[in-house]
Amino acid sequence: MYFGLSEEQKSLEENINRFLADNASLDTIKAVANGEEDKAQSVHQGILDLGLSGLVIPEEYGGLELNMLFATVVAAALGSGTAPVPYAGSYVMAPLAINLAGSDDQKNQWLPKIAGGECVIGVGLSEYVGAREDAGIEFSNGKLSGRCLFLIDGKNADAYLLANKSGELFLVEASAPGIEVIELTTVDKTRTSIELILKNVDADLLSGSDNKSIIEKVLDAGRIMLAADTVGAAQVMLDKSVAYSLERKQFGRLIGSFQAVKHMCAEMAAELEPCHSMIWHAAHCFDNVPEEARLMACQTKAHISEVGQQISKTATEVHGGMGFTDELGLHYWFKRIGLNRQLLGSPELIREEAGRLQGFDQ
Repeated sequence: MYFGLSEEQKSLEENINRFLADNASLDTIKAVANGEEDKAQSVHQGILDLGLSGLVIPEEYGGLELNMLFATVVAAALGSGTAPVPYAGSYVMAPLAINLAGSDDQKNQWLPKIAGGECVIGVGLSEYVGAREDAGIEFSNGKLSGRCLFLIDGKNADAYLLANKSGELFLVEASAPGIEVIELTTVDKTRTSIELILKNVDADLLSGSDNKSIIEKVLDAGRIMLAADTVGAAQVMLDKSVAYSLERKQFGRLIGSFQAVKHMCAEMAAELEPCHSMIWHAAHCFDNVPEEARLMACQTKAHISEVGQQISKTATEVHGGMGFTDELGLHYWFKRIGLNRQLLGSPELIREEAGRLQGFDQ
């Protein structure tokens, strides 16, 4: 089923696109990639001014209490601009987890801060999704110890939302003694990834997270956000390819007139167009069709990761040698798609999970 966007959702998308066009140009993205953190902070402040930090938070805590489809629209818009800002972890997954599993005290402590843009929360679920043998965290007597890899929105965070292998969720203040933060090197310089090493760190267990459905819902939300981010980035790569083919000449002709280039662009468009309705349907299921939500989130993240990879490769080929240059900057979208593919589970891992949901492991 195809789900279109409402006028409010279209307006939100247009406002974000307009903001990013004015404040997150390619030169700004290059500066962020080269380590100029003040540029990223400036863009982040603009995102806060648009109210995006409180998008999914209930009104009683100062948020907008919008549904997952609105959050998906935002994620796609941020992906199209390779926006160097926290979002999926801090402003979707973390508040969702606190609202679903937190005590009244935890909600009152954290949700108003997130909604007001006063708090960034890094999210580390890799130990639940599929930890390395030498990673993982253990909780005992109110303390956490161990390693947590590839936190989303983790750099410069005020707190961390972490999961252990059994799916319990914990809140840890970034200033707590016993935390070592290691910045990880990834291909995507528009966002950062960190590793945490924890040694007897004070942790606050989300009291309702003993119900495994909570972390699964948080994970579903994150996967939908990453898929939407990929769709936004892939759409830009397609648009740039078409525009380039209509201005670049070879042998006295526009390369867009060559059949091979036409077919490459048409293939990309045919692969990507259904992905827009796929992320919207996944968001709709998340809010309204719980019996389909988990499977739809898995299939959406896995399929769009594959489509995004193919489009990023083909779009680079359409641009020829220029596609690899820093001057053009196409590689920022290419790398963003590549990192999205791996976060919260690769396509292979997620398809195995989808198979188990349908009973194919029995």
